[in-house]
Amino acid sequence: MLPTTPKLTPEMLIPRLGEYLVQKGLISESDLMRALDYQQEQVAKGNPSMLGQALMELNLLDRASLDQAITEQILQLRSALQAANRNLEQRVRERTADLNEALNRLSELSQMKANFVSNISHELRTPLTHVKGYLELLVSESLGKVTDEQRHALSVSQRAASKLEGMIEDLIMFSLASRGELSMKLEEVDIRRLISLASKSALNKADERGVKLQTSIPNILPPVQADAEKLGWVVNQLLDNAIKFTPSGGSVTISLVEEGSNLVQLSVVDTGIGIPVSRMKEIFEPFHQLDGSSTRRYGGTGLGLSLVRQIIEAHGSLLDVKSVEGKGSSFKFPLLAIRD
Repeated sequence: MLPTTPKLTPEMLIPRLGEYLVQKGLISESDLMRALDYQQEQVAKGNPSMLGQALMELNLLDRASLDQAITEQILQLRSALQAANRNLEQRVRERTADLNEALNRLSELSQMKANFVSNISHELRTPLTHVKGYLELLVSESLGKVTDEQRHALSVSQRAASKLEGMIEDLIMFSLASRGELSMKLEEVDIRRLISLASKSALNKADERGVKLQTSIPNILPPVQADAEKLGWVVNQLLDNAIKFTPSGGSVTISLVEEGSNLVQLSVVDTGIGIPVSRMKEIFEPFHQLDGSSTRRYGGTGLGLSLVRQIIEAHGSLLDVKSVEGKGSSFKFPLLAIRD
């Protein structure tokens, strides 16, 4: 048999009723102690009672005085609760205002950063164009003959200038994305050709690092709806990252697979160093490298995957990343297929 729940009475809502009655002069300290002892005796007999009831049964307090004391206490408690609520509401308003101010400031700082990145990137473009132009003139011997040793030095300089140009373009794209100005030109794209060109472009880097680059593309595949230029950049970035973080002797595979009748899934899978589970979210933070030390092995601005995800999401898709530290990573996302 389940124990019965005691009936709720006003006295149950009043803490320290005995002290209040003593303070009011309605009972004495000795009366209170006598009532408490009586109350304990009743509990021992299986007849639990409230303090007020014990006081009345001992003729130490009448019903009217008890009810008056309880009413006063309830009113005081209600007033205290209302005051506490008002104080809490005020603190919530203040904290909300502080939070809004902090968010606004953060938004301003983010905008300032995006503007700075955009401005400095455009400013770097002009001198770099001059550098590339004069390097081309020197290589083509338009400014005079060059030796084989000089030609080699100029070739190294050209590669460095091209790398710097790519980083500047990434910064400009990031600044546009940060301001919500990354425009998308969705059209019918031959995804097989795009992947083939990207693979050929990455082949030299893979060979230099001793990494085997493989492609898996069906002979027949429908075109997809995408921005060809930006999708090409995404594929090149994923391949570049996969090759960069795969040790010599490893492999990188880029593949296309039809999913149902409406989607084509693109994936880049490597056997590289992998990503710790605890740091997975960090790979999408702009200007962030997992190895942030001054002696880090892998270069880059730390913008690649942040932009990759933004561009893929702008296509109405989602990037799926899976990785096992020391074994490799896979990056996959679907694209909408175009059927006749």
